[in-house]
Amino acid sequence: MRTVWILLFLGQLHAQLPEAKPIPKTQVIPLPHHVTSFQWEGRELTAAHFAPEDRRPFWYPIRCSHDPSLTRMGHPHDPLTHSHHNSVWIAHASVNGIDFWGDQAKLGGKITTVEVSREGYEDADKHASMRTVNHWTSLDDGKLQVIETRHTEIRPLRGAASWFMIVDLCLATPPGSKATFGASGFGLIAVRMAKSIGVLDGGGRILNSEGQVNEAAIFRKPARWCDYSGRITSATEGFGGITLMNHPSNPRNPTAFHVRDDGWMGCCLSLDESVEITENRPLRLRYALWVHDGVASLEACQTHWSLFTSLPLPRKF
Repeated sequence: MRTVWILLFLGQLHAQLPEAKPIPKTQVIPLPHHVTSFQWEGRELTAAHFAPEDRRPFWYPIRCSHDPSLTRMGHPHDPLTHSHHNSVWIAHASVNGIDFWGDQAKLGGKITTVEVSREGYEDADKHASMRTVNHWTSLDDGKLQVIETRHTEIRPLRGAASWFMIVDLCLATPPGSKATFGASGFGLIAVRMAKSIGVLDGGGRILNSEGQVNEAAIFRKPARWCDYSGRITSATEGFGGITLMNHPSNPRNPTAFHVRDDGWMGCCLSLDESVEITENRPLRLRYALWVHDGVASLEACQTHWSLFTSLPLPRKF
């Protein structure tokens, strides 16, 4: 009898709210303390962190269907001088001679989120996204060097077991100025993997689009994508990984990937040759992380790179 009354009560509620809308499967949810959570059916896949006291925004955690994060904060063996290894982040070691990459530089910079766009949050069944504006400034004199517009989109493919994080960037300068991204292997997007996934610490594996394996073969070699996979739990099926993808519309594609067996990988913007931008000649970039269960094969990574590159470019962001 009690069950019947409950069903009748729920039916009455439905009748009272005939226009109630279904909840999107993928949501972007603002949280306290400058954090925004990206969730799929209530499970957090990643979160954007942009506290004003930090040196740069970053994304943490990065989760597949296993609970532990596939990424970590900081180097497992050198947390002091590698404090800038913040899970997944955007930075560069030389912008007009200013180091936005490390935390110990004599002439350093800071990337600060100055705007989270009012219309920049979007929820839907197939994707969720947010739009921010970041200022790259010198710590020495506070001078603005670069104005960055960033669009982050989470696109589940098979729920938490397989999903894209797509990052679109537009880098411009204040009126009347220019910015030079100098030759460097550090920047623009990088990933610090969990300790258990690293080749040295956990017996993981690095693979690139050319079929090359691990640091000795891949280090600063051109590729379309690079995958880092390994163990994330002690369960029999406790493996996962991330494929970092460079879009063909980016400069110098395929581009060099800076990788280390100690657990990190980065996609180089300007390894051997600088890139210059101005107010009227901004730089647009597009990257993706394919987050996946298991140890990804060459064929699976290539299939998902093709899927990523087939998606339409944003008209504006």
